[in-house]
Amino acid sequence: MEVLKVVAFVVGLALVLYTIRAAIRLFLVPRALQLYLARFVFVTVRRVFWLFANTRHDFVRRDAVMAFYAPVALLSLFTLWLALVLIGYTAMYWALGNGPPSSAFIESGSSLLTLGFARGRNLATIGLMFTEAAIGLGLLALFIAYLPSLYGAFSRREAGVSKVEVRAGRPPSGIYLIQLAWTVGRMEILKALWPEWENWFVEVDETHTSFPPLVYFRSGHPDESWVTSAGAILDGASMYVSSVDVPRTPEPEFMIRAGYLCLRHIAAFFWIPVPEDPAPTDPISIERREFDAAYDRLAAGGVPMKPDRDQCWRDFAGWRVNYDAALIGLARLTMAPPAPWSTDRYPDGHYLPPALPWPQRRRRAESPESAES
Repeated sequence: MEVLKVVAFVVGLALVLYTIRAAIRLFLVPRALQLYLARFVFVTVRRVFWLFANTRHDFVRRDAVMAFYAPVALLSLFTLWLALVLIGYTAMYWALGNGPPSSAFIESGSSLLTLGFARGRNLATIGLMFTEAAIGLGLLALFIAYLPSLYGAFSRREAGVSKVEVRAGRPPSGIYLIQLAWTVGRMEILKALWPEWENWFVEVDETHTSFPPLVYFRSGHPDESWVTSAGAILDGASMYVSSVDVPRTPEPEFMIRAGYLCLRHIAAFFWIPVPEDPAPTDPISIERREFDAAYDRLAAGGVPMKPDRDQCWRDFAGWRVNYDAALIGLARLTMAPPAPWSTDRYPDGHYLPPALPWPQRRRRAESPESAES
């Protein structure tokens, strides 16, 4: 019996320490760290939501269901942390001889929720109660402080998404972005757009790996998404650099680089298969006939196009290959709304992918050499 109590105390202490470590890694450490417990919660909740969303026969209704997914999963994770602390301290109270497990559970709940109706029977138990109350208050304080940071980053992200509708239409299209820019201002309006979106990608890269739940938070309108907006801007810049006959400037190229690094970093964090060093000649999801149709559309609208169409296609494919797999993978992961050259690349034609499978191994971190591709 004494051996069993020692084991119970050690297991309970391990549960509490594991929970504290997980909270610190999510709330306090400003870098992309894998949290297996958080991943388990989000995948499990996602499967439940998929069951409900799958009964809806149009995207708007499925989107209305999935809009609750990220907030519910985040609250479920916090509730699970509290439950683990509760169970861990229950085991420790029981190991210290505080009556049957039911009594130990009551003492743990009273301390964790700072209700104070249960009294410790010895000094060791009272000390544990103090620590449990501090942990409960600390977790709650960290969670409350975490939400404003999360929603602040979400608000800044969505400000850029909303601007895309003005510039690239709804659903967003990189081709329409260039066509409208030529019609309105003869490309002059794009000079300020590229640096603005370079900064947007840099911030999204930092926030969506430091705050992973942000990836799943959906836009305010069902036909908007940060993923499809990113794809439209990157496609527009790739088409602009490769095919539009204008003097070369570095701003769109820097923006594309910031964009594909952002998408690849986020995709790698979620174990989405992404080539680490793609070659310009690697295949992409865009077919040559689709590029030709876009080229002809822009030329028919009066946009000055480079005469060598074959070279334009090679250059466009060389830019697109850097973000093609990451864009499509993130669109599937987030159940992004229908948009050209992103969500319409799904081979099965469905916009709601199955739950992200549990990975069998950790992806190798991106090397500095591969990041330079």
